Amino acid sequence: MAEPEKRVVTHGVRCFSKIKMFLLALTWAFVSKSLSGTYMNSMLTQIERQFDIPTSIVGFINGSFEIGNLLLIIFVSYFGTKLHRPIMIGIGCVVMGLGCFLISLPHFLMDRYEYETTISSSSNLSSNSFLCSGNRSQTLMPTHDPAECVKEIKSLMWIYVVVGNIIRGIGETPIMPLGISYIEDFAKSENSPLYIGILETGMIIGPLIGLMLGSFCAKLYVDTGSVNIDFLPFMKSLSCNPIYMLFILISVLQFNAFINSFTFMPKYLEQQYGKSTAEIVFLIGLYNLPPICVGYLIGGLIMKKFKITVKKAAYIAFCLSLTEYLLSFFNFMMACDNFPVAGLTTSYEGIQQPLYEDHKVLVDCNTRCSCLNKTWDPVCGDNGLSYMSACLAGCEKSVGTGINMVFQNCSCIQSSGNASAVLGLCNKSPDCTIKLQYFLIVSVFGCFIYSLSAIPGYMVLLRCIKSEEKSLGIGLHAFCTRIFAGIPAPIYFGALIDRTCLHWGTLKCGEPGACRMYDINNFRRIYLGLPAALRGSSFIPGIFILILMRKVQLPGEIDFAETEHPEMKLTEKKGEHKDVHGSPEVENNKELKTKL
Repeated sequence: MAEPEKRVVTHGVRCFSKIKMFLLALTWAFVSKSLSGTYMNSMLTQIERQFDIPTSIVGFINGSFEIGNLLLIIFVSYFGTKLHRPIMIGIGCVVMGLGCFLISLPHFLMDRYEYETTISSSSNLSSNSFLCSGNRSQTLMPTHDPAECVKEIKSLMWIYVVVGNIIRGIGETPIMPLGISYIEDFAKSENSPLYIGILETGMIIGPLIGLMLGSFCAKLYVDTGSVNIDFLPFMKSLSCNPIYMLFILISVLQFNAFINSFTFMPKYLEQQYGKSTAEIVFLIGLYNLPPICVGYLIGGLIMKKFKITVKKAAYIAFCLSLTEYLLSFFNFMMACDNFPVAGLTTSYEGIQQPLYEDHKVLVDCNTRCSCLNKTWDPVCGDNGLSYMSACLAGCEKSVGTGINMVFQNCSCIQSSGNASAVLGLCNKSPDCTIKLQYFLIVSVFGCFIYSLSAIPGYMVLLRCIKSEEKSLGIGLHAFCTRIFAGIPAPIYFGALIDRTCLHWGTLKCGEPGACRMYDINNFRRIYLGLPAALRGSSFIPGIFILILMRKVQLPGEIDFAETEHPEMKLTEKKGEHKDVHGSPEVENNKELKTKL
């Protein structure tokens, strides 16, 4: 019975072997590089027209890829085998992506495309003045200074394409030689031809996709998606919209709080309640994610069912968010003490000692043991007290192996038992497990209430800006929350948590490693206190939004109770007068009016 099972396990491991994962990634790199090259070649005619350049320059643009490729191909092919080839290929893919990004820059930096024509939209002459006529003077004169043509912004934008194409060629250099040599060196000899065949297939698929994409894009106007004058005025309009700007401020403060809470929640629950990482992650997924999903759905259904106006939605979002905020203060009451670790949080006699002082880990019972005082390999004594290592517990003998190892004859363990210890920290009191359940129950209600308020709150953002500004407004909102919350929040919050560390691990070179144990009281104050302060301050701009919404008419405000019924009212009116005005002509006119 054991052999088939063993074969299945072995087969499962082989299906996800490193060489096959590398082959998958390399095939995608082959597809990407051939796709980008084919697409670039298919767009050469458009590049020529866009930049008003001769074919010779277009040829130089096309050959610039080969220039970048030839610069490094010999060196990469030789020295690449002496380096870590997958890393070199990955770096090449990043550089290739950077080159493609540079190639696309002119689309975003140039003005609208002006095609060559004799008809000027700004001319006061009629369109007939440009037709064949023998009794008229020349109306179109060449530019007096030919140098003016060179000064046009778009005339030099093709340099971005050249530089990007060179960088694309440099980035593509290591992909083929290093990838194929790596496959040949590390794949089984019988598999190597198949793998290389798969790579070559990727080289064919890429051009097919590139040509189809080029065919599709060639039908699009060059100004599709471009922004002409709609940008600076839109930015000015959004920045002068007080409700929108206050909403961004609220979002930044709230995101700072929630990103910190969710990022470091597993660490906090582990340290606070003494549970394993696996158990904590499972509980977070079980208790937090379902109520968030349900809250989002119910929030949207309530908005639809009761046809809530934007102003009412703002009050609902504010009240629900405030309720959840007040509910979160119950978490401060669900606290546990630090792990009792001899020489760190308690004395070797089991008496609590002040933290952040010089820890006395060497005492009479373990001085003779010549222990390393910075080692962190905790054991739990049968007296309920933890020690930083079996040596510091004074243990002289061990029985068993692995996680089942038991240490005996521990001179520092003073108990009525046999003075033994097992690996790991001692469990916290049963009260901690009960407090963890309370914490998770509060988090269920908190996540549900807050997600319930999310949809009404987001509708305030959407309806406080003009229709033509919505896309830019949403993008700017996302940009601000990421730049002012998503990036800095975990960094400064992690630095504050590090300040509560009681014992740092030590690397083999002697440098400090990860924190092994925190002062849970200070950790709790930072983990719960800082987000509470950030969220509390966010209600101040929220109050101003409610005040402003009472005084102003929002650009996107829609009263659902009013907008739903116009067609219904017209239809009912039509039905009421059907007997009086029953002629087909009148019916058709009324039907047309109803549609309008």
